[in-house]
Parts: sequence; C-alpha cells; structure tokens
Amino acid sequence: MKNKIALKGGSYSLVLTGIVLAILIAVNVLASVLPSTWTQLDISSAKLYSITSNTKAVVNALEKDVTIYWVVQSDKEDDIIENLLAKYESLSEHIEVVKKNPDVYPTFAQQYTSETVLNNSLIVECGDSSRYISYEDIYLTEADMASYSYTTSFDGEGAITSAIDYVVSEDHPKLYMTEGHGEAEVSAVFAEQIEKQNIETVTFTLLNSDTIPEDADVVLIHAPASDISKEEKDMLAEYTKNGGKLMVMAGPAEDGVLTNLYSLLGDYGVEAEEGIVAEGDRNYYAFRQPYILLPDMAEHEITNPLIEGNYYAIMPIAQGLTVTDTTGSVTQLLTTSETAYSKAAGYSIETYEKGEGDVDGPFATAVAVDCGSGGRMVWFASSNFLDDMYNAYSSGANLDLGMNALSFMIGEREAVAIRSKSLNYSYLTINESAASYLKVMMIGVFPLAFLGYGVYVIVSRRRRQNETV
Repeated sequence: MKNKIALKGGSYSLVLTGIVLAILIAVNVLASVLPSTWTQLDISSAKLYSITSNTKAVVNALEKDVTIYWVVQSDKEDDIIENLLAKYESLSEHIEVVKKNPDVYPTFAQQYTSETVLNNSLIVECGDSSRYISYEDIYLTEADMASYSYTTSFDGEGAITSAIDYVVSEDHPKLYMTEGHGEAEVSAVFAEQIEKQNIETVTFTLLNSDTIPEDADVVLIHAPASDISKEEKDMLAEYTKNGGKLMVMAGPAEDGVLTNLYSLLGDYGVEAEEGIVAEGDRNYYAFRQPYILLPDMAEHEITNPLIEGNYYAIMPIAQGLTVTDTTGSVTQLLTTSETAYSKAAGYSIETYEKGEGDVDGPFATAVAVDCGSGGRMVWFASSNFLDDMYNAYSSGANLDLGMNALSFMIGEREAVAIRSKSLNYSYLTINESAASYLKVMMIGVFPLAFLGYGVYVIVSRRRRQNETV
C-alpha cells in the first residue's frame, strides 16, 4: 500500500515537473520573438538602453528603407551598441541591422569612407545616401578643464538618429559662411556639431554677390579681421528685413574698427563701444582675468537650457554693446555687471584698472534682434567664445549656446535635439560622522541584533519542547 502511494506521488511530481518545464520553455520561446523594447528593462542611471521620444518620432515617420551596417569582428560586439541597434530594428520595419565582419569583408567599408574604420563602427545607408559613424563618434571623450580630467559620454542614439535623418532627407538646412574679410575658421567642435545637425555649410563672399543666395537658411559671419563695405552692409540689412537669418560672432578687431558691420545693430538701437570690456566685479570674470567675462544670462529660448542646467557662458575679449532700443525688438542675452567698463585702448591695454576715457557699463555681450517679417539676428560680441579652450573651460556651455542660437534660427528638429549620455560614475559623498555612524550600525548593531534574535528563537523552541515533554 505504501509503495503504491509513493509511486502515485512520484508520478504526480514527475508530471507536474514536466508541465512546469513545458511552460517555462514556452515562455522563453515567446520572449525570444518579442521586441527588445518589451523584454529589456533599462535600470542604468544614464538610461543607456532607452530610446528618447525624439528618435521614436524620426523612426516612426520613416517611409524609406534604411540599412545600418555594423562593422564588427566576431565575438567583439559592444553590448551597449548591440542593445541600441536592436531597439532601432524593433521600432520600425523600415530599419534593418546587418553585421559586416571586417575579417570576412575587408574592403566593404571602403566604398563609404576613406577613414580607418574602427571595430563597432556603423554605416547608415538609404538608397544612394550614406553616413559613416566612427566608434569614436559614439563614445566621446572630452577634457574637463575644471577637474583636470576626462569625461566620457555615449552618443550612440544621437549619432544614429542624426544619420538616419540625413540619409532619408533630400533637403538639408544650408549655412552660408562669409569669407573675404579675414574670417577665422570655426572651431572643430562647432563644425562637428553643425555636421551632426545635418546642416550643410557653404562658403561665399559678399564682394561678388548682388544678393544673399535664396537657399541660405542662415548667414554666419565668424570672427572677421576687417570691416565689411557699405554695399555689403546694405545687402545684409535688406536680407534680414525680408525674413533672412544672420548670426554674427565678432569681437574687437586688432586693426581698425568694424564700423559698417556694427551699424547693422545700430539700425535697431544697439551701439558698440570701442575697446575691450573689463569687469570690475570679481564674480563676473574668470581665471583672475577681468577680460574673460562670466556674464548674466537673461531668459530666452537660446539661454534657457543653460540656465536650467546651472551653466555659465564664458565671453573672452568682448566688445561692449549698449542697448537703447525701446521697441522691444532687442533681447539682451548676456550682460555684464554695472561695474564693468570698456577699455578704449583695446588690444593695446597696459592695465586693466579703469582709466580716463574708459566708458562705464553695464553692457550686453550678446543680443537677439527681431528684424520683422520673420528676420532675425543673433550677435555675439566675442570672436573667441567658441574656441575649443574656452568651450572646455565652460564645460561645453559655450558650444551649447552657439548651437542653441543656430537652432533658434533654423528651427529645432527632432533628430538634432538628442544629447549624449554621461558614462562617468556619480559617487555618494558623506561626511566623517555619518561614515562612522554607518560603520557602527553595519558592523556592530545589525550583526548583534540578528545574533540576539537567533538566540531568542533557539531558546524559545527549546523551552516549548521541554514544556511538551
């Protein structure tokens, strides 16, 4: 009888175990075919494995087939990139991810780029259009001048979404950059960000033009060394009054005064003071140099992201702007303290102390102008604020300020609003007394409490056993 009961119980357990195993296998098979967005939960602090709504908007609007070639050697796949690519593939039937092992296809990438293709790099293709994304453009390393260290961030989503937007779009915004007046080249980081925003750049000269090209979305005048002519000034004034967008980065010139260029602002009640602005308030300049300004930022579409993030823009070697406009068409984006003054000697400064002939502030060092009929001007009164060094000192705030201004002109689009995600660890810092308290609790109090509870349970059980006997 006992054997029959044991056999029956064993058979029941075996059947139940088989049913449970079958259910588990079915669940695993089902999970394997579900999209990764349903089966993987992102618990990383930087949300490395999450897709933003900006990417979803771009991908969901796809009407063309896009292929993402993942150039990677076998067993050397980057887990974060692999997860991200799976998210893209699951979001749209128009996206296909194809691995290309460079050991098997050594010349594959050469048809898309002449650069040295690193492992885990990507190539995004749609029809005849393509863009190469280097592994170094996915994991970004930048110098943090404040802490004398390097910061690493992951820009995979921003790079891929920007590339998709680029290859599926037929028309891209055009940025016309003037030349012929000693204009300096834009910094490397600024040029990279312009490319990431899928903005095409064209250089042209006003000297042999009758009008601004019709396909110019924005005209940029960057760090001119000499003044424009009266005819060029009239051309730019007509352009902005008829809906054109003009962005200027021009500080004090070493030789001569940019009278005609700055007269564009004069038409809207903004006058430029000769010389270089120096600050009298220690809280408004950096590195013990009164000409490296830390101006106040007014609320505006351009500056709000920096204000919300508690960032400071650095404006070195700036020209002071005095705003007399009463129509409300001029917004002072960056302003000095009331103790600032303009050193009339300019680059011939011998002392930063306020002297005779120096003009009292406060001044604006950046303004946004509504020219009517949709026309706009954004003016930064420094030629150097986008230099790599000052951008690093500002922790990237200067670059963000410049790009925000450009987006304000062109209009922000979904594909270019994605920021990189920091990979640096955030450490919990506590004072010595709190550390001592935690040590006592974790090493002394908690173990003793558990030990005491264990002794109590054992004693209680033995007491009940003795009472039963």
